[in-house]
Amino acid sequence: MTIGDIADLAGVSRSTVSRVFSRPELLNPATVARVRQVAERLGYVVNHAARALSTGRFGNIAVVVPDIANPFFPPLVRRVQARADREGYAVFLGDSDEVADREADLTQRLSAQVEGFVLASPRLDEDRIRELDIQRPIVLVNRDVEGLGRVLIDPSGGMDEAIAHLDRLGHQRVVYLSGPAESWSDQQRRQALATAAHSAGMDVIILELGRPSSEAGRDAVSGILSSGATAVIAFDDVVAQGVMSGLSLRGIDVPARMSVIGCDDTLASGTHPALTTISAASAAAGDAAAELLLAILRSGERESTRIVIPTHLVLRATTDVAPQQTG
Repeated sequence: MTIGDIADLAGVSRSTVSRVFSRPELLNPATVARVRQVAERLGYVVNHAARALSTGRFGNIAVVVPDIANPFFPPLVRRVQARADREGYAVFLGDSDEVADREADLTQRLSAQVEGFVLASPRLDEDRIRELDIQRPIVLVNRDVEGLGRVLIDPSGGMDEAIAHLDRLGHQRVVYLSGPAESWSDQQRRQALATAAHSAGMDVIILELGRPSSEAGRDAVSGILSSGATAVIAFDDVVAQGVMSGLSLRGIDVPARMSVIGCDDTLASGTHPALTTISAASAAAGDAAAELLLAILRSGERESTRIVIPTHLVLRATTDVAPQQTG
């Protein structure tokens, strides 16, 4: 079955049939529906490999993340996939395992099969990101590279609210459990925290974790307790959950003896007690990134659009008055 057969039965040209399966957004929806109905009745299936050879269009895009097990990323990936599916693109997923060289290898392998990339929290340095963008258009999530399309989640609003909240509760010293050194998000959160804490006259102690995990949060409890801090802000909710587990094993009540705040709002309502956290809107970031990339693929022109998504504090049950003010 060929596109010529479909064109004859649908009463349209061969080029129209071709566009229905490659650029349907350029056609009248009624025409697209009629051609697809005829194709389905005839049992026509698009040969994507042949189309790629003749047009250079693969019908695929890729999303690359540093750790798919981190609950921040699945909502983002699902939104990209849903948006891409509506425009006829399949989505390939790559997990770099927090390693820049692995990310470079993945993107090089995938670039032979996809038309563009969404790189979420990439660990690549800026030069390698720009080199990849020459081959295939890129949209970044949580990485600010001038001239490229990017979606940035701004932690300053949520961090300001978190510090103001802890200040009202009488906390004077807070520990920040950091994320990976290569993480743009971690760098922005540190800066926002330092600025807000300075304004509040609050001491901040940074404990380096490296790769964020529940185990890393649990193992950090000794350092938290020896710091004299009465509150903890964790790089993400997974780390915060580990902190709460470690504190519980030591018989330390949250929030009566230690207040805990996470970031991302990914599993916060499922902890016990429910975790106070800074929102991150990963699903909204996925929507925005997908739309940016698809707009580039439609127009054939690179976009330098910079979309900023604000954050806010979500109050739940893991913060309370500083211990020295109780009793």
